[in-house]
Amino acid sequence: MDEQLQQMLKYVRLSGLLANWDRCLSIAQKGNYSHAHLLKYIVEQEYKIKKENARKMRLARAKIPEKYVIETFPFARQPKLNKKKIVNMYDRFDYMEKCRNVIWMGPTGTGKTGLATAFLTHAIDCGYNGRFVAFAELVEQLYQSVADHTEAKVIKAFAATDCLLIDELGYVQVEPVQVGLFFTLMNRRHKKKTTLITSNLGFSQWSSFLKNDHLTAALIDRLTENSHVINMKNCVSLRPKLDPVT
Repeated sequence: MDEQLQQMLKYVRLSGLLANWDRCLSIAQKGNYSHAHLLKYIVEQEYKIKKENARKMRLARAKIPEKYVIETFPFARQPKLNKKKIVNMYDRFDYMEKCRNVIWMGPTGTGKTGLATAFLTHAIDCGYNGRFVAFAELVEQLYQSVADHTEAKVIKAFAATDCLLIDELGYVQVEPVQVGLFFTLMNRRHKKKTTLITSNLGFSQWSSFLKNDHLTAALIDRLTENSHVINMKNCVSLRPKLDPVT
């Protein structure tokens, strides 16, 4: 391939054809493909490469600290967890298609984050954008946004995320302004986007860190409407922690 052709392929971003030029020429020379079939083959390869690159980009932007997939979750070590229910939820994918929230509740170390991450990764693999954020980090970003008057921008960004995983809800005390902004965010996402939440506290304990009974009740009402709630309070600790995907 001459340099001019290489530059043209790079310019139009046909990286697959550039990388597999010799292979495509070999296929053409063998004459087993019609011209139409060969062109279709080249387009299909480019499509697959671009889709995979886009998936990897979405995964990177999601800022997932450790990658987990449903196939490696140790259900055998959690006999009190309803594996059939969770796998059916995962396979049906209605949590994304119908914008249904999924909330995992239970003690530390039972695998809540691993399962939630698997659901988030599944959504990203299927073409949705996603984001992993610890609750403490989220409310801190919301709090800081007030100081620099960017709260509308920050809320808009999180509200637009197709699948938002909020991890470890309830580990920090929050200020009234943070509670208000968090409620605004959840209200924006209500019935429009999917929110995945893990928490070591039951709903009856949420007011202990949100410090506002009225907003807590309203928040729980919105989050649980048409949602899946997975109670893992009777599950055992899986620590040492789950092995992430390598």
